[in-house]
Amino acid sequence: LPYRIGVGIMLINSRGQVWTGRRLPKWAGKDAAHVWQMPQGGIDAGEEPWPAAKRELYEETNIRSVEKLGSSKEWLCYDIPPEIAGQAWNGKYRGQCQQWYALRFTGKDSEIDIAHPAGGHKPEFVEWRWEPLRNLPDLVVPFKRAVYKQVVKEFAAFAKR
Repeated sequence: LPYRIGVGIMLINSRGQVWTGRRLPKWAGKDAAHVWQMPQGGIDAGEEPWPAAKRELYEETNIRSVEKLGSSKEWLCYDIPPEIAGQAWNGKYRGQCQQWYALRFTGKDSEIDIAHPAGGHKPEFVEWRWEPLRNLPDLVVPFKRAVYKQVVKEFAAFAKR
């Protein structure tokens, strides 16, 4: 199967903390410790990665107040475990390859609205919080952990105050 092409966003506030949202996808099971993730999503046909990142962030969080800090040096990929591959994306993909972006959040927390996402989209997150950068790999599902470790490594300088 091919990889789904997408984007990921590390949103960093003025205190050097990173936005993370709690999801409860079917394949996460009862492992509540590993259902937190940064915003991410697919790139639409004909869409470039940077506009896709801004769109995905807005559709998932209502956030528009950002400034671009950087992007990952290369596309980062993960495979979905075989036991859940048929549940994610209707079994069309083996995993995802993503271009990641580091963004500075320049707005106020009141701008964030995960309960009523932009464009009439269904909410993807049930809770959100700001986390220290170093915590991110331990919060995500294990099959995405290597990607998160790479993103943390590449973007660490942006989280320093």
